[in-house]
Amino acid sequence: MYGVIGIPVTELASAAQAAGIRFIGFRNEQAAGYAAAACGFLTGVPGVLLTVSGPGAVHGIAGLSHAQINTWPMIMISGSAEQGEVGRGAFQELDQVAAVQRFTKYSGRAKRASDIPGIIRAAVHASVAGRPGAAYVDIPSDVLMAPLSSSESSGEEQSSVSGIELRQRAKASDSDVQRAASLLKQAQRPLVVIGKGAAYSQADQALRGLVARSGAPFLATAMGRGVVPDTHAACANAARSLALARADVAIVFGARLNWQLHFGEPPKWSKGVKYILVDVEPSQVDAAKAALVLRGDAAAVAEQLSSTLAGLDPSRFAQWRGQLHEKALAAKHKLEARLAREAFPLDYSTALRVIRDALLGIAPAPVVVSEGANTMDNARVVLEPAMEGRLRLDAATWGTMGVGLGYAIAAATARPERLVVAIEGDSAFGFSGMECETISRYQLRIVVLVFNNGGIYGGDRRQPALQEAARAGAAKGSFLADPVPTAFVADARYDTVMEAFGGDSFTARSAAELAAACRISFAAKRPALINVAIDPFAGVESGNVHAFNQPSKL
Repeated sequence: MYGVIGIPVTELASAAQAAGIRFIGFRNEQAAGYAAAACGFLTGVPGVLLTVSGPGAVHGIAGLSHAQINTWPMIMISGSAEQGEVGRGAFQELDQVAAVQRFTKYSGRAKRASDIPGIIRAAVHASVAGRPGAAYVDIPSDVLMAPLSSSESSGEEQSSVSGIELRQRAKASDSDVQRAASLLKQAQRPLVVIGKGAAYSQADQALRGLVARSGAPFLATAMGRGVVPDTHAACANAARSLALARADVAIVFGARLNWQLHFGEPPKWSKGVKYILVDVEPSQVDAAKAALVLRGDAAAVAEQLSSTLAGLDPSRFAQWRGQLHEKALAAKHKLEARLAREAFPLDYSTALRVIRDALLGIAPAPVVVSEGANTMDNARVVLEPAMEGRLRLDAATWGTMGVGLGYAIAAATARPERLVVAIEGDSAFGFSGMECETISRYQLRIVVLVFNNGGIYGGDRRQPALQEAARAGAAKGSFLADPVPTAFVADARYDTVMEAFGGDSFTARSAAELAAACRISFAAKRPALINVAIDPFAGVESGNVHAFNQPSKL
């Protein structure tokens, strides 16, 4: 359970601790909500966010909506105004059930203490049933503090969520599986696409078996990486453009044909590609583009398909895989040539290469979180290989900034045996930087690296002449001498934030300094923050999605 305590839920958090439920107290409900959402993704068990009433619940909607959009199981429990005072201007009064409905699969309010077990059960079931998502439980303060009768406080009530199947391994119909197998057997250039839904389903073994049985190449979305290892001979991640442009049959596991997959449309995808969508509840838009929909769990359907493809010769796609392998090899050689150059001041390539090399060989493999336009986009390319599923976390479907430290705390509590490395752009870090105190308070094994380039995309990147012109204009009474909208304080010492709370702190301005800081902090098993000075001119505006940020025509 993650959250921020206060009126009227303080005693609830204490009671949870007394009952053996770990409560992680955050500094902000938004970050706590992202932690609860990520916990649901990592474990398959709904992560729980606890908030106070009114403004606290509003802050929590950020995490709630994030879980709903990404289809991760999460439950938000909030206190609310005393029922007898509603409509009279009660303390922090808000119709919270109405406020969250757009972002939840289920929302319910307990009107009496005896309602709570049933509402909790309904919330848990809704969050994991079918397409996973968010649920909300509203408990007015008078209900929360009401005395219980002996029957209401019995063990029978406490076990009200027992029997709910958290992993619902729904299978596709046999006839649809046979049709999918037929399409794959007819294909000349098939492609398996592995999305974060397959990672959530923990379909690692099933999809590895399917790739081996079918002989088809695969590519993974950013958070689907590792379900089948990046080092697998069939991996086409580095030949993504060619794979999409030439595939004639694409079987998509747990991914939507949204902006991240170019809407499944030309020119990125081949014009005649036939989609086989594997999803528990595909959207109408995606289903309309598909030749076939296999409604079921990614792991279960992958196993069904593997059995059906028993007679398929996996070597028949050797030429297609060879073309992709050749393209991927060329891309990797080009990348390694770029990474071999040691930049000073540090650029993204040099810094991430140092981090990648420091991560190699750590066992068990660390969980890596990345966010920030240039930071995340470059990290997706450089930080490989991913050898296991659910070890790569980023801004996901919504491109949400500010998720990083919440994710990291969720990973550290859900997978305490692993090092967690959070690579943050300085802008992204700003959303939740105070959670460094949370990390230190609980002594979590998290190393935060802040890529400090002086602002959003790189701070004030105007040429000196333009900066001087701005100062001259300011003398005439304008605000042109104010910092540009993208700029932060130059040369900020973000490392001192962690130091202030007792964690380890480092500043790295060169590859050698960064390598030393990584080596020490990764081995120390305690909170640390490395302030990585990045050349402000190294990135591009909006990273890889700069096309979405069109210049003004005014």
